[in-house]
Amino acid sequence: MAKFNFRLFLTGLLTVAAALAFVAFDVRQAAAQAACETGCGEPTPYPTYSPSPTPTYSPSPTPTPTYSPSPNPSPSPSPYPSPSPSPYPVPSPTPTGADSSGNSIGGLAGQRFNQMITNRVLGTVLLGVNEQINCGDCISAFGSAGSFSAGIHGRKELTNNLSLLAGIAYTHYNEGGYKITSAPIGAFALRYDFTDWGSSRPFFDVGAILTPWEKARYTRSYDTSLGPVSVTSSTNASNYAVYGRAGWISRLSPRDEVAASIEVWQLWQRVSGYSDNAVAFNPFGASIADGTDRTSLVKIGGQWTHLFGSNIETNINGGWVQSFASHSGIVATVSGQDMVVPTMGNQGWFEYGGRLGFRVQKGWIVDLFANGTLGPQPVGNTIHGGVGLRINY
Repeated sequence: MAKFNFRLFLTGLLTVAAALAFVAFDVRQAAAQAACETGCGEPTPYPTYSPSPTPTYSPSPTPTPTYSPSPNPSPSPSPYPSPSPSPYPVPSPTPTGADSSGNSIGGLAGQRFNQMITNRVLGTVLLGVNEQINCGDCISAFGSAGSFSAGIHGRKELTNNLSLLAGIAYTHYNEGGYKITSAPIGAFALRYDFTDWGSSRPFFDVGAILTPWEKARYTRSYDTSLGPVSVTSSTNASNYAVYGRAGWISRLSPRDEVAASIEVWQLWQRVSGYSDNAVAFNPFGASIADGTDRTSLVKIGGQWTHLFGSNIETNINGGWVQSFASHSGIVATVSGQDMVVPTMGNQGWFEYGGRLGFRVQKGWIVDLFANGTLGPQPVGNTIHGGVGLRINY
């Protein structure tokens, strides 16, 4: 039987204990070293930034759309749009009406024809159109309305057969779209009356009417797809007329005189050039060159002068007028129509006049008078009336 060796047992037990203690020491040392490496470093003079953990995205029950830019992004509209133009602007409509604008030049030609006739009618007042053919020397101051006119005229017997008729006036008038201002009119004529032939005899007149300068405003109207257009332009003009007259006078009694005559007139009218430029309210502008209008007239007429009692004088006169060889001086360049040259056809109309005179005292007579036209456009129906004070001497 083996003998238990207590010493050897004790020695082995101590050896095992020492080995376990050594292993435990190594484990603790390794743990301490690991803990020191993660949290026990040397302090830094400035604290370092340790970012907080990035939160993770948790989708809500209602998904929110995300923006993914396209290769060619287009600008999203602002809730308050700016006035910058759209990349695809809506084109504004192009107005139409160039043909109507071109036709309006014919209206200008009509206005200018009427101007020639009205200027002549006003000038004949200075030549005694409302007075008897044969009478003594006289002078008259007058003013008229309808067309404003103020002036003086009269006659002077140069010989037993030859008389001078003359006058001057300052006028403003307007008819059918045009307006004339600051227009001085002068007129003169020589009348040869064969007084030595007796109470029934021939007579002849030659004379002229001159308006060397006047301010003129013409209105041109036409229609476009955007609405009606009316544009007025200003320029200068002048009028000239010459005439010859041949007639027959009869003194039926000391109170009555009748006369019939035929007249031939040549009229010229010079108008300076002007333009109405194309703008928003006038899309089809026009440029009018300098030009001269002209026409010839023939008038066949008559008159009657009568004395009622000893204080009231009356005169009525009238006649038919026919134009011929009329020519418009307008040469217009119109937007969209190039050059426009209107024609001015021949016209026929009736002219009338009358006077009522009151002899307030010997040699002093207050006259009421009127003159006008009746006919189609462009002459139309006009009337010019006034009052005058006539002095016989």
